[in-house]
Amino acid sequence: MTYGAPAFEAKICPPAELAARARALPRPLVFTNGCFDILHRGHVTYLAQAASLGAAMVVALNSDTSVKRLGKGDDRPVNALADRLAVMAALECVALVTWFDEDTPIERILECQPEVLVKGGDWPVEKIVGCKEVSGWGGTVHSIPFIHQKSTTALLEKIRKL
Repeated sequence: MTYGAPAFEAKICPPAELAARARALPRPLVFTNGCFDILHRGHVTYLAQAASLGAAMVVALNSDTSVKRLGKGDDRPVNALADRLAVMAALECVALVTWFDEDTPIERILECQPEVLVKGGDWPVEKIVGCKEVSGWGGTVHSIPFIHQKSTTALLEKIRKL
């Protein structure tokens, strides 16, 4: 017996296809981004809360080289982009997942024109990349407070001590 590719893999969207595929999604469209290297409870809680602000959500992941430029450590990301894309795509609350190699996701934001832009509570609204643009076309920008004080960096430190 052979098994086909999991259906969630269809949610992985190359950047070149993002504009067209985002136009086909229900609105209002939510956009968020990040590394999402080792997915934990804080991530999935945040993502579910972000998705609840609209009808569909696009998540843009930092590419591996983009993560390295963030200075999170020489061994980051732990999971390669292809693996992080698959895990993110498997989440029910995610409609599409794409990536960016630049230092910021501004190009992906401009391509999909979300009505709602979201980041985690460690980002003041006015510092969120795309705030000016999304607000300019009538959208809203949110910084969602953390409920679970979790971080990938803290999780990796705990693992290294074992």
